[in-house]
Amino acid sequence: MTSTLFSPPPAAIDLRDLQFTWAGQPHPALALTSLRIAAGEHVFISGPSGSGKSTLLAAIGGIILPQRGSVEVLGKRLHTLPAPQRDRFRVDHLGFIFQQFNLLPYLSILDNVLLPCQFSAYRKQRALQQGANLSAAAQTLLAALDLAPSLWQRPVTQLSIGQQQRVAAARALIGRPEIIVADEPTSALDSDRQQAFLELLRRECAQSGAALVFVSHDLRLAQGFDRLVALEQVNDAARHAGEAA
Repeated sequence: MTSTLFSPPPAAIDLRDLQFTWAGQPHPALALTSLRIAAGEHVFISGPSGSGKSTLLAAIGGIILPQRGSVEVLGKRLHTLPAPQRDRFRVDHLGFIFQQFNLLPYLSILDNVLLPCQFSAYRKQRALQQGANLSAAAQTLLAALDLAPSLWQRPVTQLSIGQQQRVAAARALIGRPEIIVADEPTSALDSDRQQAFLELLRRECAQSGAALVFVSHDLRLAQGFDRLVALEQVNDAARHAGEAA
């Protein structure tokens, strides 16, 4: 009888010995010994302004390359890929919810949600598993995020901040990307709407099996996540280790 060694699946995100310093700055904006996020895990990353939160998300998305260390996302070593391949990987596998939402004002709600499917055949194919056609897939997400059908053809400029936020979430979720990255997306909402949005976002990620990386300075929002990572603490520890070496 022969036995085989079990090899666990790759983590959604695996960062090791990571360091990035912006040009002209004396100290690293980001210094991490390691950060591993499992597939389907919901992680809350906290930190004050200047702790490296946005730099971390840029590294995860392959937007920036670290001066040291490795960035592995879904088993792919992003720091070894040329820029066009990193761009393709990002649009195929990551859904971003930005603090300012970055919706296109001249498009309807429905067309804003469907944008990733215009740029990614992979997301388009997976979106068709969410509905009979692309419009149906987007409509299913919008309905799940409590956006009424009467709004779907309106330009996003006619929406409230909370409604725009949910459109941005639907756009990130369309096509079931394996990782959802949310950068301070609730900063413009009151506490009741913040909690309602978080519940919707976590529910949708759980249904699709996506890992959720949620970044905020507001620790009151951390309840319900699988894990809390205090970025200023891990950054400080890595910096001190580097200085000692």
